[in-house]
Amino acid sequence: MPIRRRHLACLLLLACAPAWAEPVAVQCGRLFDARSGQLKGPHTLLVADGRIQQVLAGADAGTGGARVVDLRDKVCLPGWTDLHVHLGSQSSPQSYSEGFRLDPVDYAFRAVGYAEKTLMAGFTSVRDLGGEVSPHLRDAINQGLLKGPRIFAAGKSIATTGGHADPTNGWNDQLSHLIGPPGPTEGVVNSVDDARQAVRQRYKDGSDVIKITATGGVLSYARSGDAPQFTVDEIKAIVDTAHDYGFRVAAHAHGTEGMKRAVLGGVTSIEHGTYMDEEVMRLMKQHGTWYIPTFYAGRFVTGKAAIDGYFPEVVRPKAARIGALISQTAARAYRNGVKIAFGTDQGVGPHGDNAREFIYMVEAGIPAAYALQAATVHAAQVLGVDDQGVLEAGKRADVIALAADPLEDIHAVMDVRFVMKDGVIYKQ
Repeated sequence: MPIRRRHLACLLLLACAPAWAEPVAVQCGRLFDARSGQLKGPHTLLVADGRIQQVLAGADAGTGGARVVDLRDKVCLPGWTDLHVHLGSQSSPQSYSEGFRLDPVDYAFRAVGYAEKTLMAGFTSVRDLGGEVSPHLRDAINQGLLKGPRIFAAGKSIATTGGHADPTNGWNDQLSHLIGPPGPTEGVVNSVDDARQAVRQRYKDGSDVIKITATGGVLSYARSGDAPQFTVDEIKAIVDTAHDYGFRVAAHAHGTEGMKRAVLGGVTSIEHGTYMDEEVMRLMKQHGTWYIPTFYAGRFVTGKAAIDGYFPEVVRPKAARIGALISQTAARAYRNGVKIAFGTDQGVGPHGDNAREFIYMVEAGIPAAYALQAATVHAAQVLGVDDQGVLEAGKRADVIALAADPLEDIHAVMDVRFVMKDGVIYKQ
């Protein structure tokens, strides 16, 4: 690149890079303590350089000359984290045919709007569990080119041949033979060596986390929604190789046997967990495995399964059967002491509506305080980070505010009035 063009590119990047806002004093009428799950009285958060510098008792505490943001009639919380989204897509009756008609750039442009909706709904971080768009979307947001949440991106999910994330499911024979069978580069494995290669490819592609499809899925163009699709040795190879690169592993799983293998293989979290039984719960508690129920996705697909033509006929019975069970399973898991964190599977349902998951959790018998912890301090533990999920000095200045008390009425989560990420105000 010529010197002048290179300098111009650097200047453009600097102009778009996120700049730290001026010091801000956020005056909160009440403050949610994510560690205890309790609401505290008035507090002031002093924010500078993207971090919370001090947390002072009283909404009128000294501001040190910082610009004041008056939220004295609001409830302040740590920015929420959704641990299971797919920002590169959103379900519709056209979803299955669009894969043959649209280019990656089309999905990327859609993802821009989905990311901004997610941030404005109060979600300052997400874990994107499957989609080639997400690592690039993450980078654009980090450079300040777009508005969106902090993204922990899986990139391409890892599957077995014919598994839930096999990208060639549903293709006709002529097209399949012309292109050839997918392999580890495309995220499809059939051996321990393949498994290791697939993880290394995700590292090469710029992933932050690894996602495997340990069982069949609801929306994939395949008959089974719950059959196990990896051996324990294959999962162990994925987890061990992931740890070499500092990655954690999330396992999509509906069926009992697939969940057992995933837990024994050392995954960090089980996603969906529809047919989880007492033995799986015991194993999860023994191994410290987290559970991400995705209530929203279950309810969404159950409703859409009743609509003629929304899903292909091979998908429709799975959506009707599996989706309806997630709420019951999650309620049992909570009562049995399985660790639960927050995830919606948005991209199945509409982006920006993520907070409705809190309502579904509470309706299933999970206390509102625990549901809020699931999207804050619990989510940080799943991610393996210690600088977010709480409103404390030294942590990221990810702050949101609600108009009403969500512990009294969980529906308050649908009315987010203020969003700050890394000290920058995006909604006020």
